[in-house]
Amino acid sequence: MDLVTVSQFAESHSISERTVRNWCAVGKIEGAVLSGKTWILPADAVIPRRGKSRISPLLKRLREEKEGKVSGGIYHHTQIDLTYNSNHIEGSRLTHEQTRFIYETNTIGITDESVNVDDIVETANHFRCIDLIINRAEEQLSESFIKELHRILKTGTSDSQKKWFVVGDYKKLPNEVGGNETCPPEQVHSQMKALLFAYKSKKEKNLEDIIDFHQKFEAIHPFQDGNGRVGRLVMFKECLACGIVPFIITDDLKFYYYRGLREWGRVNGFLTDTCLAAQDNYKKLLDYFRIKY
Repeated sequence: MDLVTVSQFAESHSISERTVRNWCAVGKIEGAVLSGKTWILPADAVIPRRGKSRISPLLKRLREEKEGKVSGGIYHHTQIDLTYNSNHIEGSRLTHEQTRFIYETNTIGITDESVNVDDIVETANHFRCIDLIINRAEEQLSESFIKELHRILKTGTSDSQKKWFVVGDYKKLPNEVGGNETCPPEQVHSQMKALLFAYKSKKEKNLEDIIDFHQKFEAIHPFQDGNGRVGRLVMFKECLACGIVPFIITDDLKFYYYRGLREWGRVNGFLTDTCLAAQDNYKKLLDYFRIKY
């Protein structure tokens, strides 16, 4: 288990050192120990929840079905649809049926075409990412949480074998998205810290706040690869945390989604309307499974 100082923990989570010390002193951080006059705590310690917990009927059902290994419910459906669509948007050639087969049987099934091993690995990893955002939906968003999603998603892929690729940490090399420049590697940490600070400063977050965070996250493009999938997982998590109906950007909405990201700040309605259309589709699922929202 990696241990860190109060200052290191505070910096990674974009919170004040005083707040961390107070949490340690009152026993709110599991594993924190006092060494002399200095607190030492686990690097992966969970940030205490602030205010009253708001568990929506959807989040409650997702957790129940996950723990009970229920088949054919909203959890099952979300795992397959969110994984298939998010991966497919990024170029995965696995079909929806193959994705379902991997989830249900842990095998790829019979296919006449060659299958990219990375597509299979990232599909299995994405299922684990969804479990993480369900388990820790109410946890305050932080750099360490976002990096953990990336670590899970990219572990075991061919990218993870490349010396210049960092799994679970920010990019080392400059990259582009859609032909547009992104944040230089040496500025990623400071820009992510500022983005998270501004986002967490909002006491009551609405759908537009979550979409705005997503667009800014994608513009920074903090990782060498996997930014879109991590970003969409974060959106889903934050909707669950705020009691907002989440949504899945389906492959047929890809064009409108990318247009919305490009035009955000000039015509916010493009991306907002795309997310609302996706949200309407998810509401139909909730109606079918008789989950209130």
